[in-house]
Amino acid sequence: MLSYRHSFHAGNPADVLKHLVLAEVLKYQTVKDKPLDYIDTHSGAGFFELAAADAQKTQEYQDGIEKLWAHTSEHEALNEYIDLIKSFNNTSDLDFYPGSPKIAEHYLRRQDKGWFFELHPRDLVLLESNMQGKRSIRVRGEDGFTGLVGLLPPASRRACVLIDPPYEIKDDYERVVKTLIKAHQRFATGTYMIWYPVVDRERINNMEQGLIDSGMRNIQLFELGTEADTDVHGMTASGMIVINPPWKLKQTMDNVLPELVSLLSEPTGFYRCEQLVDE
Repeated sequence: MLSYRHSFHAGNPADVLKHLVLAEVLKYQTVKDKPLDYIDTHSGAGFFELAAADAQKTQEYQDGIEKLWAHTSEHEALNEYIDLIKSFNNTSDLDFYPGSPKIAEHYLRRQDKGWFFELHPRDLVLLESNMQGKRSIRVRGEDGFTGLVGLLPPASRRACVLIDPPYEIKDDYERVVKTLIKAHQRFATGTYMIWYPVVDRERINNMEQGLIDSGMRNIQLFELGTEADTDVHGMTASGMIVINPPWKLKQTMDNVLPELVSLLSEPTGFYRCEQLVDE
């Protein structure tokens, strides 16, 4: 069993980027009344108490959401993200941070369906507890890569997918590309989001090239680097790749990413906001 648990990393700069993009995509996808299927391939526990031992051991949230807590942006998208996180806290204090399942649940309506996959046994129990109470939500203790392909095409004919593995297994980078190609072949009009960590830049370059070479169209990339790439230690940046993005997403991220770099990054920090493949 893999050891990764997101409770150690909740609310860090990578979460800020991931969940800002997720919220923008879901906000757009739920404008129409038509039903939507949301699929989360690596859900984690779904909700995190920042005073708990795991979060306190690393305190990564102090470099992420905590720096934004009292911030007011000139950009609506960032303010909406901050307000969204505040809605999960009962006071003015930052006590809790929602994972992608709870953020998705916030946007999903009665006519929508949510599919949440998690293999870690402890996190699966927590996820089932955190997501209980809605008949339209399904939690499955299964492999999310396989589960995603099996759900496509969705009955609703509309799908929004988050692929967010921990990348503990190096083959995950390649598996993400292969799974996405299979999913796209089954359902080409879905919106697909892929989160990735930058630990080894070459792996990200290879993943990008694999997607470019796949023949899929309309691919955008958004990356937040808290410091310059390095071969010395851990994750220095993270990104989101979006296939079939909402039409205003790149414009929004063009505005927000420079602000996030100024708020969350070291002097060597950077951002990328690119159209990898045209429509």
